[in-house]
Amino acid sequence: MIRQYELVERVKAYDPTADEGILNRAYVFSLKAHGAQTRASGDPYFSHPLEVAGILTTLKLDCDTIVTALLHDTVEDTLASLDEIENHFGAPVARLVDGVTKLSQLELQSDQTRHAENFRKFVLAMSQDIRVLLVKLADRLHNMRTLSFIENQTKRRRIANETMDIYVPLSERIGLQTIKEELEDLAFAEINEDARNSVNARLEFLRQESGDIVTRILNALSDMLAGHRLRASVEGREKRLYSIWRKMEIKNIAFEQLSDIVAFRIIVEDVADCYRALGLVHGAYPMVPGKFKDYISTPKPNDYRSLHTSVMGPERQRIEIQIRTREMHEEAELGVAAHWAFKQADAGSDGKQYRWLRELLDILDNAAGPEEFLEHTKLEMFRDQVFCFTPHGDLINLPRGATPVDFAYAVHSDIGDTCVGAKINGGMVPLRTRLSNGDQVEIVRSTVPSPSATWESFLVTGKARASVRRFVRSKQRKEYEALGRAIAEKIFREAGEPFAEAVVEQALPRLKLKTEVELYAALGQGNLSGKDFGDACFPARRLTGVASRALSLVRGRSGIAKAGDAAIPIRGLESGVAVHLADCCSPLPGDRIVGIVAIGMGVTVHTIDCETLVSFSDTPERWLDLSWDREEADNSVHVGRLSLVVANETGSLGELAMSIAKSKGNINNLKITNRSAEFFDFLVDVEVQDARHLTDVIATLRAVPCVSSVERARG
Repeated sequence: MIRQYELVERVKAYDPTADEGILNRAYVFSLKAHGAQTRASGDPYFSHPLEVAGILTTLKLDCDTIVTALLHDTVEDTLASLDEIENHFGAPVARLVDGVTKLSQLELQSDQTRHAENFRKFVLAMSQDIRVLLVKLADRLHNMRTLSFIENQTKRRRIANETMDIYVPLSERIGLQTIKEELEDLAFAEINEDARNSVNARLEFLRQESGDIVTRILNALSDMLAGHRLRASVEGREKRLYSIWRKMEIKNIAFEQLSDIVAFRIIVEDVADCYRALGLVHGAYPMVPGKFKDYISTPKPNDYRSLHTSVMGPERQRIEIQIRTREMHEEAELGVAAHWAFKQADAGSDGKQYRWLRELLDILDNAAGPEEFLEHTKLEMFRDQVFCFTPHGDLINLPRGATPVDFAYAVHSDIGDTCVGAKINGGMVPLRTRLSNGDQVEIVRSTVPSPSATWESFLVTGKARASVRRFVRSKQRKEYEALGRAIAEKIFREAGEPFAEAVVEQALPRLKLKTEVELYAALGQGNLSGKDFGDACFPARRLTGVASRALSLVRGRSGIAKAGDAAIPIRGLESGVAVHLADCCSPLPGDRIVGIVAIGMGVTVHTIDCETLVSFSDTPERWLDLSWDREEADNSVHVGRLSLVVANETGSLGELAMSIAKSKGNINNLKITNRSAEFFDFLVDVEVQDARHLTDVIATLRAVPCVSSVERARG
């Protein structure tokens, strides 16, 4: 265990101006607060915050951060309070301690929800001060080093998976490469111990077989650079076990096929020497095609800069070489801590300066709850990158597999919301197109926001998914409210009463709802039945209008019947949100329609002669009389389904498509349901304006010689 004077000396070694007094007070305060507490290993509990502080001294962090490390568990695990910490150590330290505290007292529904909520609050805290993340990573690193002392295997596995899912990508995002690699290896040992042991055994065998090859390659590279009078230091090290295993998994290759188990690093004076060293290496050894990456001109999201290349090096060994300056090397090893930002007078520790953290905050704003936030955060952080450009030449880095819609949301949320098309390198492409390195992307925008729920099937970034979900939720809410209000007005008409907001407001306590908006949304979504609403509004009498009208619809179904005066208009409600057009009958404007209320899903619209309605005869309370109530200028597109029998002749499919096009219809989908030597049976979905338009299409098709029969399909 680190002694008190040793900790102070470590800090003073890199920061002579450090406040020795506050370090000593924090050491004693934490020691007394934790008292006789012990860890699973049997060590005094105080050894944990002390080791965390020791880890942070290797990153050369400021005095407040080291004090926070000593105190980070006192509020959660001892009788100490935040007020007490603020009185003894000041408000900045108290804020940091509060940000790092695990908030275990939070009482939520499940372990997953509690974990997600804690992580949500943790992101908020580190957005105010990135040092919260640094302390948390050091805390997790020491906990992982002592993970083996926990007897419960399920708990060990949960902690290891959480480390791999959250803390490894976080440490990578702020450039703490050393901590990232150790966390990966420690989690790997718990999650897949057999695989780790296998890789380790093969690596040991390779060491014995190859002898001192690393030293020989180091000497050869050093001599080559020195021969060209380039001042440089050359280092070589084996890759970590998890890094080796992951490469084997991704590339689906055996250990023996790996050629870059040892990585070499050339460290030079300045950027110009980086490119000079690269030229010398490529001049001396053949380059492996496709293995050169320039992270100096296009840094990674965590500001990592270096040149990477693979060559057939000394002794015909394929080796990986990284070339960087001393400053780049420090940043690569220490990440944000290398900037000494927290020791300067301007105290640039505001987490919002990091783009990736701002994107997490955007996800936080858009997510419906903590679990959805955690899901999108994992998507956002744990991805390989592609680099694309805006038309103005700005660089946008995205996860591999990202689409133009992900790109649009990465530039700005408003651009994502209004995206309707995209050009890649000047050519129009589908929105689901995967982006590649170097693509120039131009987003085609509409004047109004129009994200589609179907985008979720191809979106990659957490920010884009969260934004689309928020828009869809908002739209659903508004449409449920509009539908619910229409249902409420209809129930008042059936009761013979004028619609009155005052009556609705009086019904709220009886329905255990707080606001009229909440009531209308519940009514439109189907969570509140029309009968219950009517009984709550008119408790002195029993309403039978809903049931009797529905029964009359069941008994007298006719496709020619005209909508009644009490029919609910669905104009303005988008299909697939609060109102769903049934696939079994594909209703079109002009058809007589009824609605079936589905709990939590809104209303499904059927034609009055749809055979499926028979199955709802026993639940008349779920029926709604609906009408299209279309405006003359309504040019919206609907899909009607046709069943055709077409002669198996050359060009018949072309004649079919041409006839539909002449009738100003558009084929949306086509399916062959049966085929023989003479005839093909088709189901064709056609985009039309209404039922009359579909009838015109049918009439045109009947005049085509190769069409044996055509009729509107039901089901």
